[in-house]
Amino acid sequence: MKKITAVIIAKNGQDLIKDALESVVFCDEIIVIDNGSTDKTKEVSQNYAKVYDYKSNSFSELRDFGLSKVETDYILYLDTDERISDELKENIIKILSEDSEYSGFKILRKNYYLGKNEWPYIEKLERLFKTEKLKKWVGDLHESPVIEGKISELKGYIFHFTHRDLASMLEKTISWSSTEALLRYNSNHPKMVWWRFPRVMITAFLGSYIKQQGYKTGVVGVIESVYQAFSAFITYAKLWELQNRSNIKYKK
Repeated sequence: MKKITAVIIAKNGQDLIKDALESVVFCDEIIVIDNGSTDKTKEVSQNYAKVYDYKSNSFSELRDFGLSKVETDYILYLDTDERISDELKENIIKILSEDSEYSGFKILRKNYYLGKNEWPYIEKLERLFKTEKLKKWVGDLHESPVIEGKISELKGYIFHFTHRDLASMLEKTISWSSTEALLRYNSNHPKMVWWRFPRVMITAFLGSYIKQQGYKTGVVGVIESVYQAFSAFITYAKLWELQNRSNIKYKK
């Protein structure tokens, strides 16, 4: 039987991380990378896991740091607001008992917004890897793995309880929009003019409400889709600010 380590990236998740940790207790080891928490996240985590401090605005750096601490055959990544389903757990254990030809596995993620409202769109994320085949992560916010070998897909879900209330949604936008704006600024994004704002906002709204079928969830779909448009507006407004007031500094 191969051994596996679960790696959880955490920041101020004291009310969420216990359930995430308990969903991966089947793993041989659990590692929590604490990204500067000011609440009791570390104290809760220490009952289940090894806890390391590493502060960064780059998710790739955080995931790479977690990878550097893993000594088992496999590594599984989870976030504080995510849970492993029983079906997924069983299929991961099956992989550990085999000599798989695959280096990594995509896992279906089912999102829940504003409580237990299930979102229609199902994501596929690469979260389970043979440790020696995972070379690194790239991208500061929308990170992706660099893997040596073939990828497959597992049955079962990661349950993602995100955007739990309006306050946390707004806090997330304020927190990460500066980093997103800076990334666009550093990549020489075209100058922001008035017509770009409605374009990015409409695109964000339609992507959520139509493409992801948010309309099927009623009021929740409207709130989430308007929020996506608002989030896009804030990011690009900060980009405009960077382009027009070069004395403003955003910490990366």
